Amino acid sequence: MQNEYLDFYKDKIILVTGGAGAIGSNLCSALADNGAKLVLILDDLSAGYSWNIPKKKNIMFVQGSVTDDIALKRVFFEQPQIVFHLAAFFANQNSVDYPEKDLNVNGVGTLKLLEYATLARITKFVYASSGCSIYGSAAPLPLKEEFMSMNLTTPYQVTKMLGELYCNFFYNHYKLPVVKTRFFNSYGPGEVPGQYRNVIPNFIYWAMQGQALPITGTGEETRDFTYVGDLVDGLLGAGCRENIAGQEFNLASGKETKIIDLANMVNTAVGNKAGIKFGIKRKWDTKSRLLASIDKAHNLIGYQPKVEFKEGLLNAVQWFKDNWQVIQKSASFGPGISSAVRDK
Repeated sequence: MQNEYLDFYKDKIILVTGGAGAIGSNLCSALADNGAKLVLILDDLSAGYSWNIPKKKNIMFVQGSVTDDIALKRVFFEQPQIVFHLAAFFANQNSVDYPEKDLNVNGVGTLKLLEYATLARITKFVYASSGCSIYGSAAPLPLKEEFMSMNLTTPYQVTKMLGELYCNFFYNHYKLPVVKTRFFNSYGPGEVPGQYRNVIPNFIYWAMQGQALPITGTGEETRDFTYVGDLVDGLLGAGCRENIAGQEFNLASGKETKIIDLANMVNTAVGNKAGIKFGIKRKWDTKSRLLASIDKAHNLIGYQPKVEFKEGLLNAVQWFKDNWQVIQKSASFGPGISSAVRDK
């Protein structure tokens, strides 16, 4: 965590939706360790796990959905001052399979949370959007915040855009101090593999079981992988900086990594001899490259990613080894759904 953030969060009450997930649990741990009076977690455990929630005396977990008024009233009764809205119906393929659930959670859920935050006079509302989603496939690289596309290819992309538009409305109409952060291909300790999860935890999971790693496409496709600790720093910066309300920021590494290089690195780190197998590219996956500009985030919220990809990947592998038994029990790859690469 950046030093200038440490004092800001002391003695504050903070709500984190989706706090049982990989990014959320790391964010809650950082907030709790640096003096927050109370960190409220609202999570329905549809994609998170109770064992992944930090066990700290100033963290309170409420199991419930952002679409549930009873759960929302419960957490807002504690009078949070800051909201980090990370909860989402994740992600692309999941939304293709279940578009109505995606709209309910990412659309209605975000709208409800913004309404409660406005009534509670929240001092900062940080929304977790998806840079991999809202720019579309025609945006020039590196992706910059001012470019947005209406030509989107999954319901998840549509509803992440919808969330940003609702944030704009509440900022413009009610002066709610919202900040939109756009994540890119997050990875690191805390993320459990599964049929709709990100590519890196799935690769590590399959490699540790001695399976060939599936690549949909040629493997020359690139992604901007961002370590969870760097994302937490970016979120903390967005939550504490003044005079940035209404703005949007890419939170990324600012570097490209080829999927085939990723697969080889995972196999090497785990000692998997099964290699790689290639499959048909998914219909909605129209981006052959992803690379974000992080200049705006650096200039306005002090964002500066510190963890090199190889170091972050080894940290993720070690987390898998340390938690292998519970990960094996939690990982779920349902029948009838392709176990191809899942990425955000």
